[in-house]
Amino acid sequence: MSVSYPLTVFYDGACGVCSTEITYYRSIADQRIRFVDITALDFDAESFGKTVDDFQKKLHARDADGQYFTGVEAFRQLWDALPSPFYPLLSTIVGLPGIHLTARTGYAILARFRHFVPASHATNCPMTKDRGSGTH
Repeated sequence: MSVSYPLTVFYDGACGVCSTEITYYRSIADQRIRFVDITALDFDAESFGKTVDDFQKKLHARDADGQYFTGVEAFRQLWDALPSPFYPLLSTIVGLPGIHLTARTGYAILARFRHFVPASHATNCPMTKDRGSGTH
């Protein structure tokens, strides 16, 4: 599957697990990857042809041609774009039959219950309390 860069990764900045992981990826990413916090006040899901609820259900990545990847496939595209030999290898391993099914199942469970996983105080987003959405 051919991906055109930059790859835009849409993540839930109000989720401690998500924010922690994206903070790390951002620290090693190059210009091929852009990160968009879907909880930012100026985020407009409709401008991407989706709803906020769509973006909340799974991690999304979109390439420069507008092709979307979600869940485990979004992670695989992100890992393939990282400038490290480890992450593209991880992407290949996760794509193997059996492992891929297990990863998708595990991701579906984690994505559904991610807000119940405690976040460290260092990664809590103070805007979550200010926005009063009650979903995070």
